[in-house]
Amino acid sequence: MRVAIIGGGGLVGSCAGFALQCGGIVSELDLIDVNGDLVKGHTLDLLHGASLAADQRIRNSGYEAIPHCDMVIITAGLRRKPDESRLDLINRNTQLFLTILDQVKAAGLSQEAVVLVVSNPVDILTYVAAHKLGLSWSRVMGLGTVLDTARFRSLIAEAMSLPATQVSATILGEHGDSMVPIWSHAQIAGMPLSHYPGWSTQLGDQLFQRTRGGGAEAIKLKGGAGFAVGLSIREVVHAVALDSKRILPVSSVIQGAYGIRDVALSVPTIVGRSGVVAQLQLELSPRETSALQSSARVLRETINQVIAANPDAAAATASRPASPSPAASKAVSTSGRGMVRVTMGGSGR
Repeated sequence: MRVAIIGGGGLVGSCAGFALQCGGIVSELDLIDVNGDLVKGHTLDLLHGASLAADQRIRNSGYEAIPHCDMVIITAGLRRKPDESRLDLINRNTQLFLTILDQVKAAGLSQEAVVLVVSNPVDILTYVAAHKLGLSWSRVMGLGTVLDTARFRSLIAEAMSLPATQVSATILGEHGDSMVPIWSHAQIAGMPLSHYPGWSTQLGDQLFQRTRGGGAEAIKLKGGAGFAVGLSIREVVHAVALDSKRILPVSSVIQGAYGIRDVALSVPTIVGRSGVVAQLQLELSPRETSALQSSARVLRETINQVIAANPDAAAATASRPASPSPAASKAVSTSGRGMVRVTMGGSGR
């Protein structure tokens, strides 16, 4: 698989490139950035380590590489200030992002490619990209709460002195202030987290608050997140490259799941070679469902503000993304406490 990273000269893009090099799954990496010297330096640094990692082709490229790429990752964007919410970024980042999308389309993006949006505010920009690029809706995803979920699990493991890989806890909704912790499904090695010795609701609330402020904390201490977000990107890319059907909380346009429509946010999603294979509707607690719907309303209000303030964004979102194929619209359900409904977006996804 050939992968392009737009913004490959930045902290997030370069960390994603290093994570993908260490992963050894993708065969080719193209780093694209307006800062020519910086991206050349990162490319050279990666090339110097190639003999110790994997047999990959790593290039400093331009948009001419886009038609040949199976996956395009967009990490470019203006950096969030320490006291600025992710949603506050929207008016500063939307025009830049639309320019990037225009360049991607003009280069000749393959209809079979998958696009992963990482730039913040990721849910808003994922929604814009889904409408703008002209791809099938399933082929445009945002990193969503994959990073938040990784932070959440790692902080729980640290607090409980447990192996991080044995903690299963998920964040859904917005990658931002209205994110939702899904306590009802949280587990440690298959056991309910709520029953684990030493666990308390108070501790859980403290860890969630630290998770929610994780981005701001990283910005304050070191200028921004890099390593963890690079690994989170790798998780999604490998699910696509290997068609592994991993369930990940990526962001995508929702058309009906959890009573939510016409907004991009994170729900449990099966990710494979075509991008979004299915969105899973878990049985959540009433409080969690309500919080997820509130998160969607926050994002919908912001989308409306963006459309009202930005004529280019209004034009980009005036048309609907392409509908999924009939085969992708099937629903599957199982009975019982752990019911899962697979709901695929109808027209407009």
